[in-house]
Amino acid sequence: MQRTLFEPEHDLFRESYRKFLAQHVAPNHAKWEEQGAVDREVWLEAGKQGFLGMAVPEEFGGGGVQDFRYNAVLTEETTRGQYSGLGFSLHNDVIAPYLLELANDEQKQRWLPGFCAGEIITAIAMTEPGTGSDLQGIKTRAVKDGDDWILNGAKTFITNGINSDIVIVVAQTDPEKGALGFSLLVVERGMPGFERGRNLDKIGLKAQDTAELSFTDVRVPGKNLLGTEGQGFIHLMQNLPQERMSIAVMAAAAMEGCLDMTIQYVRDRKAFGKPIGAQQNTRFVMAELATKTTAVRVLVDRFIEQLNAGTLTAEDAAMAKWWSTEEQLDLISKCLQLHGGYGYMREYPIAKAYMDARVQTIYGGTTEIMKEIIGRSLKLA
Repeated sequence: MQRTLFEPEHDLFRESYRKFLAQHVAPNHAKWEEQGAVDREVWLEAGKQGFLGMAVPEEFGGGGVQDFRYNAVLTEETTRGQYSGLGFSLHNDVIAPYLLELANDEQKQRWLPGFCAGEIITAIAMTEPGTGSDLQGIKTRAVKDGDDWILNGAKTFITNGINSDIVIVVAQTDPEKGALGFSLLVVERGMPGFERGRNLDKIGLKAQDTAELSFTDVRVPGKNLLGTEGQGFIHLMQNLPQERMSIAVMAAAAMEGCLDMTIQYVRDRKAFGKPIGAQQNTRFVMAELATKTTAVRVLVDRFIEQLNAGTLTAEDAAMAKWWSTEEQLDLISKCLQLHGGYGYMREYPIAKAYMDARVQTIYGGTTEIMKEIIGRSLKLA
């Protein structure tokens, strides 16, 4: 499909990022998968080359361009290369909007230069052991003590959890107010009482550090309140659509990558004296997968345009997130099947794609939560 989403400047940016991946990521990713986290040096190099904070104003060292298409380029190339250890998408797509829209001038001066340079790695801590996608069930609590907050609680499944230098923590600050009783507090590396648990052993995304975090009487300065006290849940709802679009971008790129590698495989692999691609069943399966991949690409590109225009709704993002990721899982499963026994071998890229993809329908809000968001918007009852 001929895409019309990008301009020449995005194509140049893509070429530059491909070179960065080839030079600084490809030679190291297998090692990072073994150690369960990427080296911090790759963040510093990414910052040096302008791949962090593209939307951050130039005065803080960013690119100064509010254009999600640059984010999409990074996500697409990272996904197509299967470099799943890089946490750049979380940094650029999820955390940057919180800092740009909610941080005050002093906080921006304190955090954004390091954010863009790769010196400050970021994370957001929403999920708890007992809450999952139920954000209103969050139990982590922060109590005022003079100008400070005393934070207690635990979070889990936190991407960039081991490497992160600042973590945006969602906490209850006034339990009596329900959804209006949550606030966002920024916890910084080294604060007493802030502990990182084990680097979680996942079935996929092996090079991406994902950790449990605990907070025991952590004294968080009042100056680390992000946004407005009591508006944390609203802040989350305003920023989740872009996070979900980021996941949809990954899904579309992964589908294209797996489709391409499977087309090549069925051309080369022979059975019963001819390529398996010559079998009618294979052609029919591939025709179906090619059509679905194109349909997902059309939807995702259109919604990226809406996101850039400021017209993307929470319901739109939920549609993109659940449908693209479910189609991704279906496609990869069928592609793996066409690889036969080799598809089950971990040295084959399709096997890695299969393991890495499974979380796509879970994080950022499960498929079931996405359908609930859409269903409620239809006012069926």
